[in-house]
Amino acid sequence: MKRIGLLTSGGDCQALNATMRGVVKGLANNVDELEVYGFMNGYKGLIYGDYRMLSAKDFSGILTRGGTILGTSRQPFKLMRVPDDKGLDKVEAMKQTYYKLRLDCLVILGGNGTQKTANLLREEGLNVLHLPKTIDNDIYGTDMTFGFYSAVNIATEAIDCIHTTASSHNRVFIVEVMGHKVGWLTLYAGIAGGADIILIPEIPYDINQVVEAINTRVARGSGFTILAVAEGAVSKEIAALPKKEQKKKMEEIAKKYPSISYKISEDIEQQTGMEIRVTVPGHTQRGGSPCPYDRVLSTRIGSEAAQLIMDEQYGYMVGIINGKIKKVPLAECAGKLKSVSPNSQEVMAAKRMGISFGD
Repeated sequence: MKRIGLLTSGGDCQALNATMRGVVKGLANNVDELEVYGFMNGYKGLIYGDYRMLSAKDFSGILTRGGTILGTSRQPFKLMRVPDDKGLDKVEAMKQTYYKLRLDCLVILGGNGTQKTANLLREEGLNVLHLPKTIDNDIYGTDMTFGFYSAVNIATEAIDCIHTTASSHNRVFIVEVMGHKVGWLTLYAGIAGGADIILIPEIPYDINQVVEAINTRVARGSGFTILAVAEGAVSKEIAALPKKEQKKKMEEIAKKYPSISYKISEDIEQQTGMEIRVTVPGHTQRGGSPCPYDRVLSTRIGSEAAQLIMDEQYGYMVGIINGKIKKVPLAECAGKLKSVSPNSQEVMAAKRMGISFGD
């Protein structure tokens, strides 16, 4: 008999269901008896004992279904050691739920914050496995996270659609792409969508360089310019400030503008007099069905997690490195961020193609 718990935490993405399916089917086809407990709405379900037993039927037909059948929520890692408003010790409550159900393993699907809490539970003595989910692709220790390529497809389609209207009206269009503190999604979608300028957090931009790139296109006879801008993009002036001053400056911008793209739009308009339009695909990038790549990756990751459970190997993240599924000790990757290197092959290739990064 194997008893496992499943939970999905943090922001949702397109391949959570596909990954859980991989875990459960991988176990169901190879162990005599299996009990699966699904915790509702992320760590909240584990803390407050909100769960339901799942059967094979629950995992039928969900390979192509986006979102998560378990629901999800954000439970900040920094607050995990802080009692709730009724004085409940959250970490102790999670442990008690785990032991009450006599789980052999808790399988946790989520991003960076989720991973840090998974590692905390490992340190507390629980058998855990972490499966790396995020459209941001910013989890250290894996080349790719499931959900990333599905989001790339959607962000790229948004840029594709902007091309026709931008060329018809000879305007400058800014497409703001998700990604939190890193630029992987903007970089890939910008290259795939043929953006002329890509602005990402890892390469602080100079607005004068951005304007120069636009003017160069105009001088060449290109009447429109498309910018792919990461939601975390930052100017060189702000990036040069001490962290506290950076935060203060970003808070001031947030009070005046809906997002950084609108600040960039205003700055470009002031210098060029051109018409600027901002498009924000927003949460559409996290929605819909997983793309075929993510379905395959999720199945591989889920299947490997099943094998680790059968082998009683716990305390790992299951990732992919150089095309091969690998187990990575949580202690080695938890709390680390995988950022875009300004000298990465992707960035260098884009620059050779004439794409400006505003630097």
